[in-house]
Amino acid sequence: MKMTEKDVVLTNPYSFGAYNVVRGSEQAIRITEGCPNQCPYCAEPKEFRIFNIPKIVRNNVKIFDMNLLAKPESADIIKKLGDCRVGGKIVHYELICGIDYRFLTPELADALKKSHFVKMRMAWDWEFGKQKIIKRAVDMLKGAGFKDLMIFMICNWRISYEENMRKMELCKVWNVKIGDCWFDNQLSPYIKPIHWTAEQIRDFRARCRKHNQLVNFGIDPELREEIEKVI
Repeated sequence: MKMTEKDVVLTNPYSFGAYNVVRGSEQAIRITEGCPNQCPYCAEPKEFRIFNIPKIVRNNVKIFDMNLLAKPESADIIKKLGDCRVGGKIVHYELICGIDYRFLTPELADALKKSHFVKMRMAWDWEFGKQKIIKRAVDMLKGAGFKDLMIFMICNWRISYEENMRKMELCKVWNVKIGDCWFDNQLSPYIKPIHWTAEQIRDFRARCRKHNQLVNFGIDPELREEIEKVI
């Protein structure tokens, strides 16, 4: 069934509170709430709330906490999650909303790795001038042993297309993927121009796709196909 614009709005609401849903081989949970940053494009409340860690019943768990590392209890939570076993096997965790570089330390990076967190994501929503701080956080994650890294960038917002393009150039040098997050909770193919033009939106999405292919495969898959045809 083809998804409509109405379906996208209805299936992508912003939710609050504890969360624990099991679907197939995966479990989705939220065990903390609140973020001190209060970014103008985010609806996360400022007040911190800590919920009980639900019983972990799957070996693949997606965590929907908006800013886990901001909480003073984060190190303890990360350790408790890492100690969980299902069927005698370790559990892999994925922070869907990523981590906040402002709270990352080498100790927390090591703790995340030891507790079997994977596909590490980090937001770089603000200006290009944050590059040194972002690079330091990338180095912490790589130093802890993470290889699958992604940087979120808010798009179609007040940070311009040109500035995000400059950030993309650095992500090429750092060899990390890009997650293009679209302002006002919009999802492709229903992204409407707000602060960017339609052409800029199409171009940035295409460039992100190509950038991530190069990071994942080391070569443009479409170019590889052309080479194989010649060979």
